[in-house]
Amino acid sequence: MALTRLERAQAWILSACMGVLFALFRLLSPRRSRGLIKLLPVTNPLLMMSAMQLAQRIRRREVSSVEVVQAYIDRIQEVNPLLNAMVQDRFAAALLEAAQVDKLIEEETGGEDVLEDRLPLLGVPLTVKEAFALQGMPNTAGVVSRRGVLSVGDAPPVALLKRAGAIPLGVTNSSELCMWSESHNHLYGICNNPYDLERTPGGSSGGEGSMLGGGASVIGIGSDIGGSIRMPCFFNGVFGHKTTPGVISNDCQYPPASGRHEDYLSTGPMCRYAEDLLPMLRIMAGPNAHKLSLSVEVDLRNLRFFSIPHDGGSPLVSAVDEQLLQAQRRVVERLESDLGVKVQEVRLSGLKYGFQIWDTYMGLPDKEGKRPTPFQVLMGEPGRPVWPVWELAKWMMGRSPHTMAAIGLALVEITSSSKPSPFILKQKEKLQKEVEELLGTDGVLLYPTHPHLAPKHHHPLFTPFNFAYTGVINVLGLPGGDWEAPGPPVSSHGPLSGEDLRRLERPWSHLTWPVSIKHCRVGVLIFYDQFGLLNQNKLVT
Repeated sequence: MALTRLERAQAWILSACMGVLFALFRLLSPRRSRGLIKLLPVTNPLLMMSAMQLAQRIRRREVSSVEVVQAYIDRIQEVNPLLNAMVQDRFAAALLEAAQVDKLIEEETGGEDVLEDRLPLLGVPLTVKEAFALQGMPNTAGVVSRRGVLSVGDAPPVALLKRAGAIPLGVTNSSELCMWSESHNHLYGICNNPYDLERTPGGSSGGEGSMLGGGASVIGIGSDIGGSIRMPCFFNGVFGHKTTPGVISNDCQYPPASGRHEDYLSTGPMCRYAEDLLPMLRIMAGPNAHKLSLSVEVDLRNLRFFSIPHDGGSPLVSAVDEQLLQAQRRVVERLESDLGVKVQEVRLSGLKYGFQIWDTYMGLPDKEGKRPTPFQVLMGEPGRPVWPVWELAKWMMGRSPHTMAAIGLALVEITSSSKPSPFILKQKEKLQKEVEELLGTDGVLLYPTHPHLAPKHHHPLFTPFNFAYTGVINVLGLPGGDWEAPGPPVSSHGPLSGEDLRRLERPWSHLTWPVSIKHCRVGVLIFYDQFGLLNQNKLVT
């Protein structure tokens, strides 16, 4: 897996150019002291309970829904001025809905079991990524020209969670058009990491990650086409899952998926406590839940475990930090000591082409031959696509309504070849086959989510391809999760099986939740990640 001379030369040139630009950026950037500002500690015990625990206590009348909702409203008002994570609230409506919940419980004659079966999240607060439609809330994806666009209905996963009794508190920040690893746009501004305000909470679901990590939310909804659930969870020390494509509806979110994007975009749950992942997935999957075998018990000792410490040395991607490599080794040791299994370290040479594979397949047409909507079209007003070169010139003068990340993506798109590279197509098919053969129907793969811990704001502009660690997983069709554990984070993926990779009835789907939930307390992050921000794995205290 050694790099060729050409690849080493490319790596050196890229590193040198980015190093010069980064040095200039550091020189010209204003000095800030926000890193010295810390969030106030969580003091209300209601904020330290999982959604399932809160729902149970509400059903039993041990606490009212109004009390729970008010506790989260108070926390949001306390920390959001620092985080800029929630961009529009609906607190008044949420309190009215909570009061209705309390009245419903008071009048219920069927007992707690009936309520749990019909409304498993009754009275529990929920936050929603702004890219999803939530009735009466903005739905702009951070695009300035969409200012004032309000949702007239709910996206299917939002509707399903509301139908289960959850109460939305508001919508949260994201990157512009949900296509960058930082949650920054010129409509709402930049979102901050709850552990260090000078660092990014990730993107594009960074608002959700920041809210959860800051104790301002307990469950939320995110979307992921290249790591947009997994990176925010990783950077904020919380839990999340990029579901199998097609399990949870992607309808009614902006921008809408087009071309091959629909095959790689996944909507999924994000939460502060692992035990909430399974019930959230079951609810959000709706009519597809029965296809996932979520109730099947899994004996972890009968699974085969594999570990890949890095991508093999892509010239475009940063090397994995040593502390993350050590973290993954500790998880391997814990698996072997606690379960008595042997974790095999493997190498897949195609992973070093992760970015090229993701980039190539994202540009392919769908089965009907329709290509994805050009990014410059999405950036512009209806019928008026932006001119990326002109936007770059405006940005340099401080006059563009778009972020540098969005402009850069549009520039890359218009300068890229419309013909996919035969070499990259071959590498992807080879990698797909290797992964299927490796994992079979009973394999679990540990693999880093990102080569670094949470970067400082704007630093990802100088390492733009580091998302390849997560992006390649989307194209391969694996589910992926980000988990919190005692110590730094680790990541893993489930078993694959030939044609099953292209179907919902995947034999490995049931592994995602039982495995992760059963063992998250002993340090296993099943399905995708390296321990959270700066080794912080607990709620901000």
